Amino acid sequence: MLNNVVLIGRLVRDPEMRYTPNGKGVCGFTIAVDRPFTNQDGEREADFLDVTAWGKLAETCANHLSKGRLVAVSGRIQ
Repeated sequence: MLNNVVLIGRLVRDPEMRYTPNGKGVCGFTIAVDRPFTNQDGEREADFLDVTAWGKLAETCANHLSKGRLVAVSGRIQ
């Protein structure tokens, strides 16, 4: 089966870095992804998606990302 997604959106808030009891890094953040169409009132809507990064990528995200930053996320939906 294929479970792959690519999302482009802006961070809603600064990433939150934490560590598991084994010392593995976990970074969580939320991105707002605009929908490609408008609603009946002519306004754009957005979907808010939670993202989790692990290990070295988590540390990189925590160090370099901040609220409002445009990011592209490639991964799987869980």
